[in-house]
Amino acid sequence: MQKKVDFLVIGTGMAGLVYALKVAEHGSVCLLSKTTIDDTATSYAQGGIAAVMYSPDDYEKHITDTIKAGAGLNDEEIVRITITESTGRIKELIEWGTQFDKEKSGKYALAKEGGHSEYRILHHKDTTGYEIQRALSKKVREHKNIEVLENYFAIDLITEHHLGKMITRGTKDITCFGVYALNQKTDKVDTFLAKATLLATGGLGNIYQTTTNPIFATGDGVAMAYRAKAHVENLEFVQFHPTSLYVPGESPSFLITEAMRGAGAVLKTRSGEAFMKKYDERGDLATRDIVARAIDNEMKLSGDDYVYLDATHIEQNELLSHFPAIYAKCLSKGIDISKDMIPVVPAAHYSCGGVKTDENGQTSIHNLYAAGEAACTGLHGANRLASNSLLEAAVFSHRAARHAGAHFKKAGFRSGVPDWNDEGLVLNEEMILIAQSKKEVQSIMSNYVGIVRSELRLKRALDRLKIIYRETEDLYNKSLITEGICELRNMINVAYLIIRFAQDRKESIGLHYIVSYT
Repeated sequence: MQKKVDFLVIGTGMAGLVYALKVAEHGSVCLLSKTTIDDTATSYAQGGIAAVMYSPDDYEKHITDTIKAGAGLNDEEIVRITITESTGRIKELIEWGTQFDKEKSGKYALAKEGGHSEYRILHHKDTTGYEIQRALSKKVREHKNIEVLENYFAIDLITEHHLGKMITRGTKDITCFGVYALNQKTDKVDTFLAKATLLATGGLGNIYQTTTNPIFATGDGVAMAYRAKAHVENLEFVQFHPTSLYVPGESPSFLITEAMRGAGAVLKTRSGEAFMKKYDERGDLATRDIVARAIDNEMKLSGDDYVYLDATHIEQNELLSHFPAIYAKCLSKGIDISKDMIPVVPAAHYSCGGVKTDENGQTSIHNLYAAGEAACTGLHGANRLASNSLLEAAVFSHRAARHAGAHFKKAGFRSGVPDWNDEGLVLNEEMILIAQSKKEVQSIMSNYVGIVRSELRLKRALDRLKIIYRETEDLYNKSLITEGICELRNMINVAYLIIRFAQDRKESIGLHYIVSYT
């Protein structure tokens, strides 16, 4: 099948849906979902979305907090754009039906999280992302210009390469004409041609053994863009959330929101000692990079598999009203958080790097935009400030939509694009090889490219990964397309990029902590 559409959106989280709703005013929109429209990383987000709403908070304070958290590697212009546009984007989400928690006075109830100097986190209990997803999905389903195709796996961006032209990295005149995508219901690869394409594919957490990301977060967008010769940036900065619920073997790991520490919960060793003041004067509300390294160090010192988060001193009604999902999840594991401390460990959570974009969400490839976690706008620098991710998605999907809407008519559809060629390929029956290689990639990244790194560990990781890469490419070139083999290729691609960026960064800063440079 070959389909033509004005705007193609790959991914149905917040970034994809906001963009789709805005460009739908200009033309036809097709949304591709790897699973279903509501099954996204956005829907997993607990804590909230940061924005300046009331005094004594102001834009300058939020800007300062963001740059401090990012260790000064942020793009200050992008930070300023994001923060000064935050209030407007929040009001838009509210107009579209998102219901944030309010106080009795009618003002929005704002939380405080690590690295924030003021209360500025809007939330819907501890299921903020789910609420945003609900509101946006409803609007998208009702829009006559938007078509949602579920269970479609995007394989590769269509560029001049598919027209028989050689393109090399660094070439400035690469154009995206659409995408090849696997229809998982028919097992056929369909061709989607578009005047403008948005990558909103989310993160890459599943290249690690322990992650809060949904199982489909395998770095697909970054890998596709990289193979198409797009510029990527800052991939060494992988954020580990300090507190995921310690349940061995459970995937994804259940997130214990930072807002719980904002409400007064305290990190303690298994012997009951509070330890964060040893590492930072802000204690439990230090930035995520500092807290995750502190927990990692405490576990190494003690030999324990986890530390505790103690919320037992918080009033029970507050726990139940503000954190009902966490309360229920912990209770299902035999933990009453009003009486029992919560066992927690750091888990891969967010990629601060991705496909490099400008202030309008444009990538280095013509007619290709990126937004959300797949993009690197420059907002986060070396470490993301808590609850800035949903804000970034709202701001830059809006900006990308505005730019694409103004320019898409100049693009047109490219003729002569061939359909996917699988002649002579056979269905690979060695699924055990794919499953085992995935586990090996996750083991390599967790053991050698985690919270604390060294030059020797990075070299070993790269050496091991090269072997898996060669084996996988050989298998891919012989096999009919399946989601499993494509995910594995993408995981290898982004793992390689993280290692190479980490090797090139000759300093410890933010989320990149390397023992040779401490």
